[in-house]
Formats: sequence, structure tokens, C-alpha cells
Amino acid sequence: MADGSPEPRIDPREFRRVMGQFVTGVTVITTIHDGKIRGMTANAFMSGSLDPPLCVVSIAKRAHMHELARQAGRFVVNILAHDQGDLAIHFAGRPRADAAIELSWIEGLPALRDALAHMGAHIVAEHDCGDHTLFVGHLFHMDSAGHGRPLVYHRSRFGDLLHSRQDQLIPVPEFW
Repeated sequence: MADGSPEPRIDPREFRRVMGQFVTGVTVITTIHDGKIRGMTANAFMSGSLDPPLCVVSIAKRAHMHELARQAGRFVVNILAHDQGDLAIHFAGRPRADAAIELSWIEGLPALRDALAHMGAHIVAEHDCGDHTLFVGHLFHMDSAGHGRPLVYHRSRFGDLLHSRQDQLIPVPEFW
């Protein structure tokens, strides 16, 4: 703290519980390096910049994906659809033998075929963030199914987002 007193201790379980109040979308980050295809469920993902087009993904330093993404130097962000909870669980470290994983390819990178959207990115920066690293990716590819509902995560559960006014688009705020 600025006044020299020690920072208060935050219990990790309480941190997760409180942060779980924030609803997020669910993505799977995929890459390939030396023939090894890897995927990791991530909800700590965001847009970074419009010009240049950047995105940011947070990856735990202990995750297998951490070093693989660093070595590959690029990745695909797959935004999951409401019915892809099984894929989110599979790539969250609980592999399922019955998981139907269908891949397509974006400039040599694996992508989940039925995801709502895909973004291919080259890693242009890394920032230390405690037990995670923030990887900044410069986008080289984007595509979207243009329809469908996203998979969302809230209070340690997957859910669905229902649009109350599908006929009325909300304008993008000017800060973009």
C-alpha cells in the first residue's frame, strides 16, 4: 500500500467466489507446435485494441498451454456456442473420451469447427501477471458464424445467454 502498511491477505477461495459473480464468455485457445495440438479452456480473454487489432488471453504459468503457446508464437481463440459445454470441460483438463472434437485449420493452426467465432493471432507481447502471463495477440484472421448463442460462465457453472431483443441491435459505444 502507498502508506507502507502491508497489503491485506485475500483468501484464494473467496477471490474465486467473488470473481465468479462476473459473467464471462467461454473460449478454447488452440495451437500446434512440433506436431502437438493443444487446447485450453479460457474465460480470461478480451479484445485489446481496435487499431491494430489485438486480443489478450491470460494463461496460467503452470498450464501446459503456457509454454506451448510461447513456443508456437501464435494461437486461435475459439468462442464457444451454448451447446459446447462438453468441449469446455474437455479442454479445461477433464478429457472426455466421448468428446466430439472436429477441427478445421486456419493458416496451419487448429480451430474448433462449430465454434461461434475464430480469431487467429500472432503473439506480439507477454506481460507477467502473478501466476499467469497475459499474451497479447495481433489478429491475422477472424470469422464468425453470425448466429447462435454463446456459452457463458457464472458462479462456476456454464449457462446460456438469451437475447431479450433479437430484432434490435444496441449501438457500439463511442469508446471503441
